[in-house]
Amino acid sequence: MTTTDTPPTERLMSTQAWVSYLSKVELPVLANTLRRINELTDSKNSTVNELANVILNDAQLTSQVLRLSNTVFYNQTRTQVSTVSRAITLIGFDAVKSMAISSLVVDTLLQRNDRPHLLRCLARAIHAAVQARCLMPKRNETALEEVFIGGLLMSIGELAFWSCDTEQATELEQRLRLEEPPVEAQKEVLNTTFTEITRGLVEAWSLGPFIRDVVSPGKPNSPGASLVRHSVEMAKLSENGWRGAEIDKLLERLAADVGEAPAAIRDRVKVNASEAAKVAVSLGIPQVTELLPGSENRNGNTAARAPDIDPELQLQILRDMTQTLAEKPDINEVCQLVIEGVHRAIGMQRVVLLMTDRGGQNLVPRKVGGRGTEEWRENLTIARDGTGPLGCLLPNASSVIYQPAKNADGVPYDRWLGRVPALIGPLKARGRLVGLFYADNAAGDYLPSDQQLSAFSHFIQNAQLCLNMMASG
Repeated sequence: MTTTDTPPTERLMSTQAWVSYLSKVELPVLANTLRRINELTDSKNSTVNELANVILNDAQLTSQVLRLSNTVFYNQTRTQVSTVSRAITLIGFDAVKSMAISSLVVDTLLQRNDRPHLLRCLARAIHAAVQARCLMPKRNETALEEVFIGGLLMSIGELAFWSCDTEQATELEQRLRLEEPPVEAQKEVLNTTFTEITRGLVEAWSLGPFIRDVVSPGKPNSPGASLVRHSVEMAKLSENGWRGAEIDKLLERLAADVGEAPAAIRDRVKVNASEAAKVAVSLGIPQVTELLPGSENRNGNTAARAPDIDPELQLQILRDMTQTLAEKPDINEVCQLVIEGVHRAIGMQRVVLLMTDRGGQNLVPRKVGGRGTEEWRENLTIARDGTGPLGCLLPNASSVIYQPAKNADGVPYDRWLGRVPALIGPLKARGRLVGLFYADNAAGDYLPSDQQLSAFSHFIQNAQLCLNMMASG
């Protein structure tokens, strides 16, 4: 999950050096793709096709956009969306553009690293983006998505920095652990600040005039830019609760941005914080929900809690399964629906279906879903006799919550497999194990809930039913 790029051989000690290093060495693909997406505007029909093509060129991005397209946050009609072009038509060009940008940023950065500072920064960025979008007076779709992306990318310099494994990142992390003032520590270690790096990246990556206004010094040039700045500030302050002189003043500024009374804004921002947690789960990072305000465990006083399942989406996918079984049992289609259901409706970050290989000795991936599963297709193998580092993942007679031993073995291509709690369920043919479903949350520090296990079991029962129907037919 950490980057394989070569860290700089010399210390980087200027804004331009960091901007160049992040753009050309560490994150060139992200920089180029964001630039391409931001250059697209809904001015003519061809750009709709161009946006669809940018998304479709990346299978993971396509999956993420379609998943987001079926969430209430973007799709309040609950009309099922199954293609990118349909999403653009139904939900809107700017909304799909917003989904693509947020998915790209989250996926690219978290595939590289999972530093606590990166997770904290991502939680704040998502919270700020959701607050800005939800508080924005309903003018038009473009404005709503503009403030969302503004909130997400206002800290892109900090996000990009923490995604990299450099000596200076480790040094700054140690200084912040000693509670040195953040800006002073940045200047000491980097000879610049995250704010300056962000401004440099906004220019280098051509992120557009609105975001340039948001991150520029001085007063913002538009109410939307002012709303984004205040939303970002509130996302940080609210981590210590919703009361206090500082947050009271900030709520007054937010009220002025949107033309409402401060008391009304206080109630709205609490609701929006809960919405931000749902968006984080939809983006495939449920582990950051505990860092958002309102989380019972943000101060580490209680164990981290698994995200809530989406019962409506679960029911919809189960209906799709029932229809498939009634029309023509197709194990591939049913299993794909199980993967989708476990990933989207249950909230598990990574899911895989393993089936017996041709030799009959091992279980190997047949279908995967979620961030961080790319390496599994080529490397993941579980011996059917229970030997090897992942033999402990072989399921029993029914679906279970796997709890790893403290000294559990791991594998070189994935730091979490076998070492984190997971859901495991068997597929059998004539009483013989032929496959298993496995789902975990990577760095998410919590056990799957009993509710998640129950829903997981329900999905797998449908796959088992399909397998039985095919065997008897």
